[in-house]
Amino acid sequence: MISRPELLSVSTLIVRSPRRPALRGVLLSVALPLLASGEMHNAETTSSQPVAAPSLSLEQVTKTALANNPAIKAARATWQAKRQRIEQQAAWEDPKLSFRSLLGRFVEIGPNGFTDQMVSLEQAIPLSGKNRSQARIAVAEAVAAFQDLRRQELDVVAKVRASFFRLASYYTLLDLNRSNEASLEQTLEITREKFEVGNQSQSDVLVAETERQKIIEARKDLEQKVSGEESALNADPFQHLGRPTPPSPRPGGPSTEALRALTLANRPEILRAESELTGAQGMLQLAKRQWFPDPTVMIEADHYNASSSVASEVSGGVSFSLPWPNAKKYKAGEREAQDQIAAAQQMLEGAKTESLGKLRDQLQMIETMHHHLELYETSILPTANQTVSSTQADYETDKTGFLNVLSSQRSLYDFQTMYQQDLTDYRIALAELEALVGSNLGYFDGAQNPKSAHQKPKRGLQK
Repeated sequence: MISRPELLSVSTLIVRSPRRPALRGVLLSVALPLLASGEMHNAETTSSQPVAAPSLSLEQVTKTALANNPAIKAARATWQAKRQRIEQQAAWEDPKLSFRSLLGRFVEIGPNGFTDQMVSLEQAIPLSGKNRSQARIAVAEAVAAFQDLRRQELDVVAKVRASFFRLASYYTLLDLNRSNEASLEQTLEITREKFEVGNQSQSDVLVAETERQKIIEARKDLEQKVSGEESALNADPFQHLGRPTPPSPRPGGPSTEALRALTLANRPEILRAESELTGAQGMLQLAKRQWFPDPTVMIEADHYNASSSVASEVSGGVSFSLPWPNAKKYKAGEREAQDQIAAAQQMLEGAKTESLGKLRDQLQMIETMHHHLELYETSILPTANQTVSSTQADYETDKTGFLNVLSSQRSLYDFQTMYQQDLTDYRIALAELEALVGSNLGYFDGAQNPKSAHQKPKRGLQK
């Protein structure tokens, strides 16, 4: 940050320079706006200094997202509604109660010749098992809704973790920005000393000041990005969340074959396709059972016109529907169910192929990012740091020029920025891998994982 005494010192040195009045005027026209800009920035940063907040953990933001996200709540409500259909489809048909009474008779009849009142009770008995087939279909629909809930949770967790890692990266870049400014200030101090003794040009001083202004502007952009990510993570956009403390990804992890098996066993899209295939098979079973009529048992009590007893006689009976005369209807139902099974099988195979393709691409991305990180950590960053130290030492002893020092500092900052971007992309890729597989792979142990939240709902579904 440019302070007022520092800028006044530069301006004074320029004014006192006895050479080239025209150049001195041009330099002053550049320095004065820098002075005003430095004062304005100092006033803004002083008034907008954020209040210190506790650190933010990945477990905290994950747990909050799983508990409060509206899309997850909607998906959970849909799944719970689907569960309620299972008992409805498995239930028997409601019994039927009938009552008939004489309203008027216009002919002469003998005693107990006709019934005046009749009460009957009917109940369909699902001997064919149609209700069990309908319940099987309802279970498949509930499982599909449950997998939609899992996908919603996995996607939300992946997005929240991505925002968390980006926020942590921006805070690190802010630290690097301040460190770069401090290094530039050190170089600027040496440049001033050389300028005072006539060993450095005035333009180098102003170039350094201009470079520092660029650093300050870059810091303002980073602060805006911090605000944007905090708004994405927080229900209250005006609340400061604090600095994230991202966990280091645990080295190692499942092998490619293990990830392949986990994907086929846990990915919600595959499990949903399997449930749709189960539902289609239930539809075929139901279509075949339509050929077998369910009996309806009936019991009837009659009261005759001259009888003194409540029930003059009690009779019973059984009735059946006859599906065989309408054979085309039921054969068409079977063909429809068979076509649905074929479609569901193709959808399942497509889901498996697509999932394995995405897994391969994600693993390739992670491997590439890991290679970049190793290259930066073992070669690029150490070399860039050594270059900066060497050029600064040479500059102090007049063995190299100011532009070489400035170039080495820019290169180091650029490499540090690219390293942080690759590190963030690497962490996000690991989070997306867990969302793709549909299982906790242990990369961020300690953070709340949506898989644990599903253990209880699964037992509820089986119940």
